[in-house]
Amino acid sequence: MKENIIAFVCFLGGICLGLSGYAPAVLSLPILPVLLLSILVFLAGLGLGSNEGLTYIIHSFQWQMLLLPVFTIIGTLLFTMLAVFLLHEYTLSDLMAIGSGFGYYSLSSVLILDMKTMTVGIDEATKLASLALLVNVFREMIAMFGCAFFTNKGGSCAAISVSGINSMDVCLPIILKASGNDGKWLPVSVFHGIALELAVPILITLFCH
Repeated sequence: MKENIIAFVCFLGGICLGLSGYAPAVLSLPILPVLLLSILVFLAGLGLGSNEGLTYIIHSFQWQMLLLPVFTIIGTLLFTMLAVFLLHEYTLSDLMAIGSGFGYYSLSSVLILDMKTMTVGIDEATKLASLALLVNVFREMIAMFGCAFFTNKGGSCAAISVSGINSMDVCLPIILKASGNDGKWLPVSVFHGIALELAVPILITLFCH
């Protein structure tokens, strides 16, 4: 929750700075988001590699675990398609790109901004990136506060699926607690998040072109 609030405050701060006209020119360089994104991906890999339970997680892998992220992707994109009836100003492909963030607000918004700027211009791309940020932050918050509810109604798989990519980090302790600290859900949650993390740039690239 604290991380979400910090991210949202930074987002609003960026908007205010941009509107003020006092933003340093270096912050508008196209290479900057790509550079920051590369650092973010590196740190994510570093955190996974330094995890003390990584060996246990790898040894616990079963191919059936990949079914959950597949169903998460299908379910999310099918639900996202319904938004075209409400948000008429956006194309279906744009909405699908936003939905393909799976809760990864930092990566999805940067990718959408970078890719859509080349086709629709910086203003429209910023609108899409902002919407992607809000949608994916909102998904993470729903998962964090509703994890126990989803577990009670649909089981641990439901809670993991709703958490999206955050099932391997932010929402992991909540998922395990709601599941009665059953250790079998640890590798499932981690592999679910890793699979979605790999899918995010692929799907967003697909829908943005």
